[in-house]
Amino acid sequence: MNVYDRYVLPYLIDIACGLPMVQAQRRQLVPQAQGRVLEIGMGTGRNLPFYNPNRITRLVGVDPAMQMHRLAHKRSQKVGITVELMGLSAERLPTEDASFDTVVCTYTLCSIPDVAQALREMRRVLVPGGKLLFCEHGRAPDASVRRWQERLQPLWGPLAGGCQLGRDIPALLQEAGFAANTQSAYLAGPRPMTFHYWGQAQAA
Repeated sequence: MNVYDRYVLPYLIDIACGLPMVQAQRRQLVPQAQGRVLEIGMGTGRNLPFYNPNRITRLVGVDPAMQMHRLAHKRSQKVGITVELMGLSAERLPTEDASFDTVVCTYTLCSIPDVAQALREMRRVLVPGGKLLFCEHGRAPDASVRRWQERLQPLWGPLAGGCQLGRDIPALLQEAGFAANTQSAYLAGPRPMTFHYWGQAQAA
């Protein structure tokens, strides 16, 4: 791992993930989590202040970027929520089938290498009727914006930890066997980076 990825990128991601419009998305989504909760791509723990501790009985966070775990631990201590952190990606979750009531995934599907496999794993570990709560940026509906997403991707990916600007989130959810109630809109900021999808999904 180079110096940029180890020491600079975690703080840049933390700043980007703490922008007001991003925090507003977290604020409306994360409090819906209940029961046994698995968070995919916990990163620096930006979702932690928005969990309702009275609604959750267990919180497990997975993220392969071990350099971000320190910030996540600090946030968990600050808000008083115990988190079990695992340093791994989501394509192979070391948990039994139907072991979580809620999976939370925010600003993560853009950077998982095998996102289709990761989504299948999320579906596998959810109990029947369990919910995937998601909020992601992705493929814009406007052709002119999509062209800019394609132009920027070769530069953006290495700078942003492998983030993909143009992933089709609704299509990925459907292909993984989820039925989703999805909302979408441009948020404030540069349009290639700010078309968002969010909502709830359950196994179809």
